[in-house]
Amino acid sequence: MSRYTLFDIESLRPYPLLQRQSKVNTRLLSKVITPHARLKDFFKSLPDILAVRSLKAVCRHVQEARRRNRPILLLLGAHVIKCGLSPVIIDLMKNGFVQGVAFNGAGAIHDFELACYGVTSEDVSKNLERGRFGMAREACEAINRIVQDGNDEGLGYGEAVGEYLWRDKIKFRQISLFAQAHALGIPATVHVAVGTDIVFQHKNVDGGSAGAASYRDFLIFAKLVSRLGNGGVVVNVGSAVILPEVFLKALAMVRNVNRKVNNFVTANFDMIQHYRPTMNIVNRPTQVSGKGYSITGHHEIMIPLLAAGVRLGIK
Repeated sequence: MSRYTLFDIESLRPYPLLQRQSKVNTRLLSKVITPHARLKDFFKSLPDILAVRSLKAVCRHVQEARRRNRPILLLLGAHVIKCGLSPVIIDLMKNGFVQGVAFNGAGAIHDFELACYGVTSEDVSKNLERGRFGMAREACEAINRIVQDGNDEGLGYGEAVGEYLWRDKIKFRQISLFAQAHALGIPATVHVAVGTDIVFQHKNVDGGSAGAASYRDFLIFAKLVSRLGNGGVVVNVGSAVILPEVFLKALAMVRNVNRKVNNFVTANFDMIQHYRPTMNIVNRPTQVSGKGYSITGHHEIMIPLLAAGVRLGIK
């Protein structure tokens, strides 16, 4: 016999299970689809739980922003282009679901290589060992020259690249986000960090031009952010550091001038949820008003699903 006093289990007061608040019920479960089902049927078949609920909510917010003529901004890491998603994003741009696109410096390089040469994404490990990583000449030298010329004309970094790709009728410009953004009049901004991109490894680089043109893009981006209030949407895809920081600083400047830029929606799509996107995209900007979402998964799967849901009007 224990010398310690036991809890009196007879004092417990159970209640009927159906009186309990439960998060899952039979209406929310997935449904089996037939081999001939349509894509809309596929979305309807998904369980209305967790990430599916968040994905559909982001689709609704994007649709509503378009309906109300509120801006929808995409912040894209370079991996989005390397994953082959440019055609999907271009389709959203052409159909009024994107009013601004922001990239890091590598995004411009991958887009430029694909547009001009039809290839991108070198084998870093092999080329680094041989002293050849980032040393392919044509694209880097061309981008450096284009940015310098564009800066002399008062253009932003992304504007200069997009104008060149569109104006010179580059072979694969139909799958270039920068060329198509230029043709559609959609700002495509580039936010470089000096030394992070292979263009800085080449002799004809002009750090002053790159910095000035990228800063001009930052001000263009900040103007887009200033219009987000009351229903705009910001979607960050695959940028773990640079673009979340750029967005936070732009928002800080905008709210310094107009504190009423609030009540917008943010979403972060990534394979791993990192600190800065979580804080600077999802949490901090929407802590007083609006809503933030975090959705985890591979870009090459999640972004086509997002785009399909938006285009199909999935609720």
